[in-house]
Amino acid sequence: MELTYYGANCLRIATKKAQIVVDDNLASLGLRPVTKPTDISLRTSEAIPVHQSRFEVRLAGEYEISGMVIHGVAAQPYMEEKKRRSATVYTIAADDMKVAIMGHIHPQLDEEQLEQIGMVDIVVVPVGNGGYTLDGIGALKIIKQIEPKAIIPTHYADKAIRYAVSQVELAEALKSLAMEPAETLDRYKPKPADWTDTARLIVLKRQ
Repeated sequence: MELTYYGANCLRIATKKAQIVVDDNLASLGLRPVTKPTDISLRTSEAIPVHQSRFEVRLAGEYEISGMVIHGVAAQPYMEEKKRRSATVYTIAADDMKVAIMGHIHPQLDEEQLEQIGMVDIVVVPVGNGGYTLDGIGALKIIKQIEPKAIIPTHYADKAIRYAVSQVELAEALKSLAMEPAETLDRYKPKPADWTDTARLIVLKRQ
């Protein structure tokens, strides 16, 4: 498995048998879209545009494709009423690993949601705040609930990105998260041998 970050909440997850692109709304942010017709696309929010792809997942449920299991869990969007669960948290099980994509959700998951998410190796979580998405404190709440082996922060301030709402700089967000980066990488190829009882914070450079 290999993870590549493109800015905002968009990343590519390459497995042995497939390529998954998450939340490709890059065109609306002044960047070039990265979704290809051969990709599997995941959308954590109704606001993410549709792209031509071979398979799209945008709702809660379980999907099996190309040797992986994708599980969507309905969640409350950030800063919206509790009864509204229009956002989707995803877990992707492939190559003997499991990744959770949190998206722009409220930082409190209930027992039913946590049970559906289950044990996770890697969690991808936004940290930019600005009244739009999770801040470091909210991200930390989710991390403590899920207890992953590795954490990848997304959706923070970037001079190349025209966010509709200003986002916090990554360094500032990490102060609230109370974690120091273990590595800063162009791409992350997770190796279980590197994991310990203490979660590793992996910062990915935008490609």
